[in-house]
Amino acid sequence: MNCAREAVMKNGLVIAIDGPSGAGKSTIARLLADRIGYLYLDTGAMFRTVALMIKRAGVSLDDDDALAGVCRGVKISFVRSDDGAYRVMANNEDVSEAIRTPEISMLTSRISAKKVVREILLQLQRDIGSTGRVVLEGRDIGTVVFPDGDVKFFLSAHPEERGRRRFLELSAKGEKITLEKTISEVILRDAQDEQREHAPLRRAEDAIVIDTTHLSIEEILAKMEGIIKEKL
Repeated sequence: MNCAREAVMKNGLVIAIDGPSGAGKSTIARLLADRIGYLYLDTGAMFRTVALMIKRAGVSLDDDDALAGVCRGVKISFVRSDDGAYRVMANNEDVSEAIRTPEISMLTSRISAKKVVREILLQLQRDIGSTGRVVLEGRDIGTVVFPDGDVKFFLSAHPEERGRRRFLELSAKGEKITLEKTISEVILRDAQDEQREHAPLRRAEDAIVIDTTHLSIEEILAKMEGIIKEKL
């Protein structure tokens, strides 16, 4: 382990990674956390999990009490499997694949706009990250969840590239979807996330922007580790 990583571990930083769908947040956040020995928290997966549970329960999005009941009734945890992948657990059920469908993606954007949902998950996220030594990724980590975070990144990429990545991911899982439709859904998701009333997607003023369109994963990680080293 190099000196930069040792220093990061000693200082217990809160590292926030925000950005739109398909910018590479989840992959990068997970790998960065592994490299520096930090806890990885996928806040987007938390919202997706709640969306899945709301769908299963048949709850109306206009019923705040019912939404709150679903949120409080699900225990979300992240388990690292033997192959190094993180599995998302909901009440001890592995929902890692179930929360990644296009239907749940769109529903997630809708329930994320609900104040009651955001307030409950916000507190949970703050509780987990309050002690530091954590990498959190989502859409409002640096602006709402941890506005005083130690290091903030905002990952972006052209919508066409993000749609292409999503298309390849879904195709590999056997989903029947076209590239054009996937790109359209990415653009629609962007609009929903940016225009929602509560905690809309936006870049924190002190966040460092990294355009991932033409960068490899290793190049992105190298940039981020260099920035973390400078911060220390």
